[in-house]
Amino acid sequence: MYRKVIVSIAAVAVVLSAVSAAGPHAPIVSADAGKGMLFFNGDTVRTVVPPAAFPRQGTDPFYEVTNGVAGQLGIAGAAPGSAGYKGGHWAVSAVTFRAGVTPYLLKSAAEVQTAQTAGDVTVTRTPAADFLCPVQP
Repeated sequence: MYRKVIVSIAAVAVVLSAVSAAGPHAPIVSADAGKGMLFFNGDTVRTVVPPAAFPRQGTDPFYEVTNGVAGQLGIAGAAPGSAGYKGGHWAVSAVTFRAGVTPYLLKSAAEVQTAQTAGDVTVTRTPAADFLCPVQP
Protein backbone atom coordinates (compact mmCIF):
# COMPACT_ATOMS: atom_id res chain seq x y z
CA MET A 1 0.00 0.00 0.00
CA TYR A 2 2.76 2.41 1.03
CA ARG A 3 4.63 1.64 -2.23
CA LYS A 4 1.51 2.38 -4.33
CA VAL A 5 1.10 5.76 -2.62
CA ILE A 6 4.76 6.67 -3.27
CA VAL A 7 4.49 5.60 -6.93
CA SER A 8 1.27 7.64 -7.34
CA ILE A 9 2.86 10.71 -5.78
CA ALA A 10 5.91 10.33 -8.04
CA ALA A 11 3.69 10.05 -11.13
CA VAL A 12 1.80 13.21 -10.17
CA ALA A 13 5.11 15.02 -9.57
CA VAL A 14 6.35 14.07 -13.05
CA VAL A 15 3.14 15.33 -14.68
CA LEU A 16 3.19 18.57 -12.69
CA SER A 17 6.84 19.21 -13.53
CA ALA A 18 6.12 18.70 -17.23
CA VAL A 19 3.19 21.12 -17.07
CA SER A 20 5.27 23.60 -15.11
CA ALA A 21 8.16 23.36 -17.58
CA ALA A 22 5.79 24.10 -20.46
CA GLY A 23 4.79 27.32 -18.71
CA PRO A 24 1.45 29.10 -18.63
CA HIS A 25 1.87 30.44 -22.17
CA ALA A 26 2.74 27.16 -23.85
CA PRO A 27 1.19 26.80 -27.29
CA ILE A 28 -2.11 24.98 -27.50
CA VAL A 29 -1.54 21.70 -29.28
CA SER A 30 -5.18 20.68 -29.61
CA ALA A 31 -8.41 22.56 -29.19
CA ASP A 32 -11.13 20.04 -29.91
CA ALA A 33 -14.59 20.54 -28.50
CA GLY A 34 -14.87 18.96 -25.07
CA LYS A 35 -11.10 18.57 -24.68
CA GLY A 36 -10.23 21.21 -22.09
CA MET A 37 -10.74 24.38 -24.14
CA LEU A 38 -13.64 26.81 -24.61
CA PHE A 39 -14.28 30.13 -26.32
CA PHE A 40 -15.11 33.13 -24.11
CA ASN A 41 -15.60 36.58 -25.65
CA GLY A 42 -13.56 35.60 -28.70
CA ASP A 43 -10.60 34.22 -26.72
CA THR A 44 -9.73 30.64 -25.84
CA VAL A 45 -9.83 29.64 -22.15
CA ARG A 46 -8.78 26.41 -20.49
CA THR A 47 -10.89 24.25 -18.23
CA VAL A 48 -9.51 23.50 -14.78
CA VAL A 49 -10.90 20.03 -14.09
CA PRO A 50 -12.62 17.27 -16.06
CA PRO A 51 -16.32 18.05 -16.45
CA ALA A 52 -18.84 16.42 -14.14
CA ALA A 53 -22.53 15.85 -14.89
CA PHE A 54 -24.72 18.44 -13.19
CA PRO A 55 -28.14 17.89 -14.82
CA ARG A 56 -30.78 20.62 -14.58
CA GLN A 57 -28.68 22.74 -12.21
CA GLY A 58 -26.70 24.98 -14.57
CA THR A 59 -26.55 28.74 -14.03
CA ASP A 60 -23.70 29.96 -16.27
CA PRO A 61 -24.61 30.08 -19.99
CA PHE A 62 -22.82 27.54 -22.19
CA TYR A 63 -23.40 27.05 -25.92
CA GLU A 64 -22.64 23.77 -27.69
CA VAL A 65 -22.62 24.12 -31.47
CA THR A 66 -24.00 20.90 -32.91
CA ASN A 67 -23.08 21.34 -36.58
CA GLY A 68 -20.38 23.99 -36.66
CA VAL A 69 -17.15 24.32 -38.60
CA ALA A 70 -13.86 22.58 -37.86
CA GLY A 71 -12.22 24.16 -34.81
CA GLN A 72 -15.53 25.12 -33.20
CA LEU A 73 -15.30 24.87 -29.42
CA GLY A 74 -17.98 25.15 -26.78
CA ILE A 75 -18.76 28.77 -25.89
CA ALA A 76 -18.82 30.02 -22.31
CA GLY A 77 -21.17 32.93 -21.66
CA ALA A 78 -19.35 33.81 -18.43
CA ALA A 79 -15.90 33.28 -16.91
CA PRO A 80 -13.95 34.38 -13.84
CA GLY A 81 -14.12 38.16 -13.54
CA SER A 82 -17.33 38.54 -15.53
CA ALA A 83 -20.56 39.60 -13.86
CA GLY A 84 -22.69 36.70 -12.73
CA TYR A 85 -20.08 33.95 -13.13
CA LYS A 86 -20.99 31.16 -10.70
CA GLY A 87 -17.96 28.90 -10.97
CA GLY A 88 -18.67 26.96 -14.16
CA HIS A 89 -22.08 25.47 -13.34
CA TRP A 90 -22.96 25.35 -17.04
CA ALA A 91 -26.52 25.75 -18.31
CA VAL A 92 -26.17 24.11 -21.73
CA SER A 93 -27.92 25.32 -24.86
CA ALA A 94 -27.57 23.55 -28.20
CA VAL A 95 -26.79 25.87 -31.11
CA THR A 96 -27.67 24.48 -34.53
CA PHE A 97 -27.12 26.14 -37.90
CA ARG A 98 -30.32 26.10 -39.94
CA ALA A 99 -30.55 24.16 -43.20
CA GLY A 100 -29.26 26.26 -46.08
CA VAL A 101 -26.92 28.30 -43.85
CA THR A 102 -23.21 27.65 -44.28
CA PRO A 103 -21.83 27.24 -40.73
CA TYR A 104 -19.22 29.73 -39.53
CA LEU A 105 -17.09 30.00 -36.40
CA LEU A 106 -18.87 31.32 -33.30
CA LYS A 107 -16.55 32.47 -30.49
CA SER A 108 -18.74 34.34 -27.99
CA ALA A 109 -22.22 34.45 -26.51
CA ALA A 110 -22.76 37.75 -28.34
CA GLU A 111 -21.94 36.06 -31.67
CA VAL A 112 -24.41 33.26 -30.86
CA GLN A 113 -27.12 35.84 -30.09
CA THR A 114 -26.34 37.77 -33.31
CA ALA A 115 -26.52 34.54 -35.35
CA GLN A 116 -29.84 33.69 -33.68
CA THR A 117 -31.26 37.16 -34.39
CA ALA A 118 -30.14 36.85 -38.03
CA GLY A 119 -31.98 33.53 -38.27
CA ASP A 120 -28.79 31.57 -38.97
CA VAL A 121 -29.06 29.32 -35.89
CA THR A 122 -31.55 27.95 -33.44
CA VAL A 123 -30.68 27.94 -29.74
CA THR A 124 -32.35 25.28 -27.60
CA ARG A 125 -31.86 24.99 -23.84
CA THR A 126 -30.91 21.38 -22.92
CA PRO A 127 -30.93 21.17 -19.10
CA ALA A 128 -30.23 17.43 -19.02
CA ALA A 129 -26.78 18.23 -20.48
CA ASP A 130 -25.80 20.74 -17.74
CA PHE A 131 -22.37 20.14 -16.24
CA LEU A 132 -19.84 21.50 -13.76
CA CYS A 133 -16.38 22.50 -15.00
CA PRO A 134 -14.60 25.70 -13.86
CA VAL A 135 -12.47 27.61 -16.37
CA GLN A 136 -9.20 29.46 -16.17
CA PRO A 137 -8.87 32.60 -18.33
